[in-house]
Amino acid sequence: MSDTAPFSENTVPFYATGRRSRDLAKELDLSEAGLLARHDGPEVVRLRPEMAAILEALPALGEVMALTRNEAAVHEIVGTFGGISISGAMGLVVHPPLDLRLFLKHWHHAYALELPDEKGPRRSIQIFDAAGEAVIKIHLRPASDAAAFASLVERFRAPAGEEPPAFEPYDDTRPAEPSAEEAEAFRTAFAGMADVHEFVPLLRRHGLDRRGALPLMGEANVRALAPGAARAVLEGAAEEKLPIMVFVGNRGCIQIHTGPVERIKAMGPWINVLDPGFDLHLREDLIAEAFAVRKPTAHGHLTSIELYDAAGTLILQFFGVRERAAPEDERWRALVADLPAAERVAAE
Repeated sequence: MSDTAPFSENTVPFYATGRRSRDLAKELDLSEAGLLARHDGPEVVRLRPEMAAILEALPALGEVMALTRNEAAVHEIVGTFGGISISGAMGLVVHPPLDLRLFLKHWHHAYALELPDEKGPRRSIQIFDAAGEAVIKIHLRPASDAAAFASLVERFRAPAGEEPPAFEPYDDTRPAEPSAEEAEAFRTAFAGMADVHEFVPLLRRHGLDRRGALPLMGEANVRALAPGAARAVLEGAAEEKLPIMVFVGNRGCIQIHTGPVERIKAMGPWINVLDPGFDLHLREDLIAEAFAVRKPTAHGHLTSIELYDAAGTLILQFFGVRERAAPEDERWRALVADLPAAERVAAE
């Protein structure tokens, strides 16, 4: 089925089917952006892919809800865009509670939606990667500036009749295992890290992804955790009133919550945080592996919990909250230390 053929399901528009657009697109063997591209009507407007300019226009919308997700986790924060900085293909939004790391080379498609609803129009700006998968969605709220939204749409509206860019799948082949020499070089560089932000550049230099690096970091720094680690972290942090950092990302965006988590609720396969201004929805059944990971810094090691799916793709990270250039909170270390380890599988 073509991504750009007009959408029709018994003449019912996609937003009136009662299904989320992501789920409906998958059912139709489409990307989510492909589903929007096929919609014929004023409810969906394709925007010119002037991504840095669109990003810089978002503060005018006022209070919004930013939603970043991957296949297994959905991260939602209410706030106002601001503190925007762009350097080449990298962008930052640091305007608490919004905290975003943006990889603009993966911002390929942009749409504005204004969908009818009995409670009033549901407006959003939605950004997608080259394959048509959602990078970030910015949903307007009752306090948002509807006039600023209309102005943004008119400013960036793509020319009528212009063909949308093609959707190109990504090559998700994971890097090959490093040679013994490459592995030793990585271990040496890892041991000498002074700042946790050195880690991703280190992976790039040595041709590794996060999951592939874990076996090279040593048992003192990586501990496989038993199933249920994510729920235990959330419930433990809520019980101890311990503020944490929750990172959820995809190719084009990492969205971060920093602060307490309070209302933890399980619903089917989902474990959820349902707090004022912050929601997290995590599919526990899609977590294939969980690890407690320590990374060296000039101020002592930093500890994270990392969750991976069956393909070895990072789903989510938890960190403890700390002051910059300060040691890690001992309460966070204690919570992580109490998590049960995964059972070792005996060799046959």
